[in-house]
Amino acid sequence: MDITRRKALQKLSTGTASAAAVGLTTIALPGEAHASDEVKVAPKNAVSMLYDTTRCVGCKSCVAACAEANQLKPDTSLSGGLHQAPPDLNAFTKNIIKLYKPAATNSAYSYVKQQCMHCVDPTCVAGCSFFALTKNQDTGIVSWNGSKCMGCRYCEISCPFHVPKFEWMGMNPKVVKCEFCQERLAAGKQPACTNVCPTHAVIFGTREQLLAEAKKRVAEHPGKYYQDRVYGDSDAGGTQVLYLSHVPFEKIGLPEMGNESVPSKYMKWQRKLYSYLVVPTVLYVTMVGVIRGNWKEHKHHMEEEQKKTGLRPQL
Repeated sequence: MDITRRKALQKLSTGTASAAAVGLTTIALPGEAHASDEVKVAPKNAVSMLYDTTRCVGCKSCVAACAEANQLKPDTSLSGGLHQAPPDLNAFTKNIIKLYKPAATNSAYSYVKQQCMHCVDPTCVAGCSFFALTKNQDTGIVSWNGSKCMGCRYCEISCPFHVPKFEWMGMNPKVVKCEFCQERLAAGKQPACTNVCPTHAVIFGTREQLLAEAKKRVAEHPGKYYQDRVYGDSDAGGTQVLYLSHVPFEKIGLPEMGNESVPSKYMKWQRKLYSYLVVPTVLYVTMVGVIRGNWKEHKHHMEEEQKKTGLRPQL
């Protein structure tokens, strides 16, 4: 069932709350309407980024370019208004460079670029009850539609990479995340961040091209990159932003998640529960228990009344 924010609000405002509730109940099973039994694969023309920590010098030119291209107000909260220095991804920041600095002084440090990973099977898309977040079938870009968003922030909570941010300020808040500078792509340009990177630490291309490039670097420099592998190749079911790192991935905010996507795991457990009728059985037993409890209480009340009045109460 496809329902927009406007339609839901209209139903609630006209008193048909029950109808809206039914609608919400129908679509509020995260993943049910989106996920399928098939293992999701990236579209053939999926766009991608490849970020190599060994090439990043932490200049943050990509951060400034992103803010300018997306017309975001520079976050100067940490600098007292002097210069752009966002502490993390937030309502003003879709792309950020962070520094991993280990406690041991003789260990390697690393910069890391963080933005939406554009997962092959995104949790935010699977969990969005109103289809406000969708994945483009051609490019694989995960984008947000403000006309359908109810502001539940389930996308923000469910994302395993903690990327979507809710714009708390303003009367009509947005969900802020990287959308691959779609306007620039439509004009034949590449995303702003990849366009300005002076060391080509982050590059743009199709996922197929960049995955081949990443594997080529690993093969040419064995031992240079952590585990000699590309993060995002199959991690979390695959992502369209790929990483090469000289420090452990989890140190720079890339969790070990296995090769299965979160929606796929969720649907697997849901199918198991329903296939053995666990959920319907639990609901039935609970309902019967409640009814029997109420009947006993009612019967005890009748007997007390009969003792007091001598009259047999009607059921």
